[in-house]
Order: sequence, then C-alpha cells, then structure tokens
Amino acid sequence: MQLHHEIHGSGPPLIILHGLLGSGDNWRTMARWLAGRYRVFSLDLRNHGRSPHCDRMDYPAMAEDLRQFMEQHSLGRTILLGHSMGGKVAMRFALAWPEMVEKLVVVDIAPKPYGARHDDILRGLVALEPERFREREDIDLVLQASIPDPDMRLFLLKNLVRTPRGSFAWRINLESIVRNYDVISGWPVDVASCGVSALFMKGECSDYLRVADAGLVRDSFPRARLVTISHAGHWPHVEAPGVFRAALDGFLAAA
Repeated sequence: MQLHHEIHGSGPPLIILHGLLGSGDNWRTMARWLAGRYRVFSLDLRNHGRSPHCDRMDYPAMAEDLRQFMEQHSLGRTILLGHSMGGKVAMRFALAWPEMVEKLVVVDIAPKPYGARHDDILRGLVALEPERFREREDIDLVLQASIPDPDMRLFLLKNLVRTPRGSFAWRINLESIVRNYDVISGWPVDVASCGVSALFMKGECSDYLRVADAGLVRDSFPRARLVTISHAGHWPHVEAPGVFRAALDGFLAAA
C-alpha cells in the first residue's frame, strides 16, 4: 500500500492522519504551521484522497499501512497526530508498535466503538450518482435533503473529481467505506496498553470524546493528558485553531 502524502518543512518527523471521508488536504493549513519545526507528512489513508483503493478497511490493516509508510521513508520515532478515524489508526499503531512513537496526539475520538453516526450521510452519497451532474452547485442542492449542514456538504464535496467527460466521480472508495463502516465505527478488542506520552483533545461541544471516557483512555494510555478545546465541536483544529495550536504546542514542547 503506497499511501499518497504531502511533505512540509524539516525537522523531527510528525505524521498527520485525517478522519473518515477526509484527506490529508483537510490538514494542509495546520501542516504548514507545524512545518516551521517538524518534517510533516500529511497522509491519505487507504480508500481516501489519492491513496489506493482496497476491499479491506480495518484498524489493524490501516496501522500496518502506516508502519510500512514509516519503513519506506526510513522514519524513526515519530509524532503521530490523528483526528477521529485517523486518531483510531494512530492509537492502534501506538499500541502495536510503541517503540516507533515519540508522542501521540488524538483529536476528538476515544478508544471505543461508536454507533452508526454516518448512516444518513452515507445513504445520501450512495444515492447521488455524481456522473449525472455537470455542476457542483447542482450536487450541493441535491445533497441538502440528506445533509442539511452546509459545512459538512462542503467537506464532502471535496471528494469529487471532474471526469474527462465533464461530469463527476468519487475520489474516495465509497463502496468499500460503506461495506466496512461497522468495522470503522468499532474498535479492535485485541488491544492492550502502552506507555507512550499522549494528548487527547476534546471539542467542548462534541460528544465523540466525553469527559467520562477519561478512564477508558487511561486504561490504554496511562500517560495520557486530556484537554478540552472551548467553543469547538468535532473539528477543533478548524473551529478553534488558536486554542488548538496552543494546546498542541505546549504538549509537543514538553519534555
């Protein structure tokens, strides 16, 4: 699995892992900010962005993708920063290969299974048939019925690419994502714990990572710190970037 990626800056390595239906592009602004001190790798996970498509999509496989990527790029101990699904990939990797992780940053997700939170979104995307459209505005209009949040639609429409015929197609492997959604929403039962220094960042207005999850987090990551980003939801790096950067900077600078 040759994961597509962008590299920014120089210094100690730091890898960014995006969330479900996202890509490394979503983190480009943050990657450029971090590039002043780190060599930042923004990855597209399998079935996302410009990375290869694959029938299998689970956390052991995605963690193995990451291990191979680090091996291909001769990376030693590396800082991992993962959001949502990418946070689960980072956690799974750290639990499997703690000796390869310098520090772990997990954004608004816990090491636990979740219910079906994306069913309406996935049904809307599957029903869309983007090849029927010539204009993004028309697609956005159709998606309003199943996805009323305009910011969410804008986020999702970044997964569309223009075809040679002038219509659209999905860049993501939507079929595989839908088929494996229960696995993605879940959490492997064969996990243990590790002593990696970790920061878990919760959006104050989000229910993905709850204060009540602190015990669960520390069962797997005893050295974890939990920080709440005020006035932010599930995307605190976008909704409160200044506060997010300050918390991240403080953690990464600490011994």
